[in-house]
Amino acid sequence: MFHSAQVFLQANFPLLQLQLTDILDIAILSLVIYKLLWMLRKTSSGRVLRGILILLLAMAVSSGLKLTATSFLLDKLVYWGIVVLVVLFQPEIRRFLERMGSGRLGLVFASAKEAGQDMETAISQTTEAYVDLSRDKVGALMVFERQNLLDDVIKTGTALDCSVSSELLKNIFWNKAPLHDGAVIVREGRIVGAGCMLPLSGNVNLSRDLGMRHRAGIGMSEHSDAVVVIVSEETGSISAAVGGMLKRHLAPETLERLLRNELLNDKQEEKRNGPLPFLGLILGGNKEEGGDRS
Repeated sequence: MFHSAQVFLQANFPLLQLQLTDILDIAILSLVIYKLLWMLRKTSSGRVLRGILILLLAMAVSSGLKLTATSFLLDKLVYWGIVVLVVLFQPEIRRFLERMGSGRLGLVFASAKEAGQDMETAISQTTEAYVDLSRDKVGALMVFERQNLLDDVIKTGTALDCSVSSELLKNIFWNKAPLHDGAVIVREGRIVGAGCMLPLSGNVNLSRDLGMRHRAGIGMSEHSDAVVVIVSEETGSISAAVGGMLKRHLAPETLERLLRNELLNDKQEEKRNGPLPFLGLILGGNKEEGGDRS
C-alpha cells in the first residue's frame, strides 16, 4: 500500500519525492507535537503559546520590512526566551524526564480512553469509600486534578503512585493513620499524593460552621480548576467544592454523578475533538468557567 501511494505521488507530483521513511518520520513527529500540545494545555499555557506566536509573527514582519533595530531586539528576546521557557515549564519537563528514566514513557503517550477508564474506576471507588467514611464520621479530603497541575501541592505531602481503591482511601483517612490530616491528590485516575496541605479560602463570607477541612477544599477550588470532595468529621456529611463554590449534604449517588459530570466530560471531549481544541486554546485562550453559585 505504501509503495502504491509512493508511486502515485511521484507520478503526479514530481517535486514531492516521499519515501516510506519520510512518511514514518512525519507520523512520529506529528504524534510527538500533538502530545506535547496536550501537555501544554494541561498547564493552562494558552497565553504563553499565543505570546510565542505573536513574537514569531513580529520577527517575520520586522525582517520583511528591514527594521534593523526591532529585529535585533526581537532576536535577543528569542535568545533569552528559550531560557525563560525552560524555567516556566520546568515541572512538565521534569515529569517527562522522570517517566523516561522510570521506563514509564508510555504514560506520556497514554490515550484519553485509558485515562478515562482509570478515572471511571477512581470515581466509583471514591464514592464507595465515602459512603463508609460518611457513615463512620471519618473526615476525608480528596482533590481531583484537572487541567491545572498541582505539583506544588503534592510536594507538601507524601508522593504516591497507585490506583484508587475504597480500602486504600479508608486506610489513609483512618484517624490514627499518619496521612489522615492532609488531602489525597488524584491525577488521571491515580493517587499521586497524600497528606498534602491545601491553601485556605480567603472568602470572609463563608459560613462559620465550616471547619478547616472545608475551608481548605474551597481554597483549593479557588486556586485551581480541581474538584474537591470532603467528608465532615463532625456530621459525616459529604460536600464538593468546584470553582470556589461548595455543594453540601450530597447523597452518594449525587456525588458520583457530580464527579462524572466534572471529570469524565473532559476525557470524552478530548477523545471526540482530538487536536482541534488547540485552535481555540492558542487563538482564544482559556475560558473562565463560572461556578455554580446557587
